[in-house]
Amino acid sequence: MKRSIISFSIILALHLFLLSCVSPGLKDPSSIIAPPLGFEIPKAERITLENGLILYILEDHELPLVSVSSVIRTGSVYDPEKLEGLAGITGTVMRTGGTAVMSADEVDEALDFIAADLSVNIGRESGTASLSVLKENLEEGFRIFSDILMKPSFEKEKLDNAKGLAIEGLRRMYDNPQQYAFREINRFLYQGDPRGKLSSEETIGRIERKDVLRFYQRFFNPENIMMALSGDITKEEALSIINKYFGGWKGKGMVAKIAPPSLSEDNRVYYIYKEIPQSIIVAGRLAPGRKSDDYYAFELLDFISGSGGFQSRIFSEVRNNLGLAYSAGSFYSARTEFGIFGFYAMTGSNSTAKSLTVISDILEDLRLNGVRDNELRLAKDSLVKSFIFSFETPTDIAVQQMMLEYEGLPFKFLENYRRQIENVTKDDVERVAKRYLSVKPSALLVLGNEKNFDRPLSDFGRVKVVK
Repeated sequence: MKRSIISFSIILALHLFLLSCVSPGLKDPSSIIAPPLGFEIPKAERITLENGLILYILEDHELPLVSVSSVIRTGSVYDPEKLEGLAGITGTVMRTGGTAVMSADEVDEALDFIAADLSVNIGRESGTASLSVLKENLEEGFRIFSDILMKPSFEKEKLDNAKGLAIEGLRRMYDNPQQYAFREINRFLYQGDPRGKLSSEETIGRIERKDVLRFYQRFFNPENIMMALSGDITKEEALSIINKYFGGWKGKGMVAKIAPPSLSEDNRVYYIYKEIPQSIIVAGRLAPGRKSDDYYAFELLDFISGSGGFQSRIFSEVRNNLGLAYSAGSFYSARTEFGIFGFYAMTGSNSTAKSLTVISDILEDLRLNGVRDNELRLAKDSLVKSFIFSFETPTDIAVQQMMLEYEGLPFKFLENYRRQIENVTKDDVERVAKRYLSVKPSALLVLGNEKNFDRPLSDFGRVKVVK
């Protein structure tokens, strides 16, 4: 105890000494004006092979690593009826199911031996295939990578394993209320649209190897794939190895894009019963896409509404000031032609209606009364300064530029982003708030036990109980 008191005294004396050394004339760091930092995005070189495969190449010789990132126009939106989950299973078994020249176990052993990271995934509206490998093992890595993309064998044992894991994942997901709610909101938000397709134990159980092969053959051809190569590789080396392993790949047929959704105007409240002491609230509605003139103003509106963390209105009021939820906020996911804006809250059962009312009032206040000058300044500052973190690695840069073409956006979209955000006016944000917050959410989902809610859900609209 005596030793602790002596240590504390020494620390206190040192602290007082340091304070005495500080000049009273020092400025508040936040008041220091510094010249703006310049940031110019390096440009990857775009090349098209004779077979239609599009490449983006960006050299960076700082580390002896090479990365390949591919995007494939495919996705679960193309899942056949009653086979929902086929896209995801196809991506999984492409990676785990071996090739025409190597068994699944041989592929894993070869990749482990050269410390290469190789993955294949298929999401809702795109697929990805990536490789990261040391420069000295580039030849072996590319050989395996090309075989997986062009000659997958989809071993039945690995297919059965993938189906089993997917079904087990669904069973576990039902025990995770947050994950379950965020998954299910898509079913109701995109009713009648292929984006609302969700897999089930039954649909996954129906998938056979012939279905996987048919799905693969439809989407995996050079015209339907783009690749970004970055790292310790020159343009000449990149073209040489790409032509060696992918130049002879034949096949045509770029898959058409899925049309933007027309969200339901049913405005129902979907209720999922679950015997838990909390409620999960998730809502969504249509918002502007990235091609829209409203996109930049809506980015700022979303930040102010609830995605801006502690300073955002929903988080600050619902969580910090009222203590109604342990997590609350908004989200904005923008595609090229459309976007989805929504809010969420994880709250106690007995504050479900209160949380929902407060969030609705916050959005209504934004619609009617607009935003404050300090909110807009903070939102602009945060988005502009965080923009640079989208380009931390050469791979990030090359992939971002590749995805602009994939999504049909102009090349200067990234270059102009900061300027466009800075040019948004208060009137712009208030205009989009009035336009997009004037209607109720297209889908509102509440998961929990209504017996413990502070008010019935019918106060918020027509309720549909989801089994």
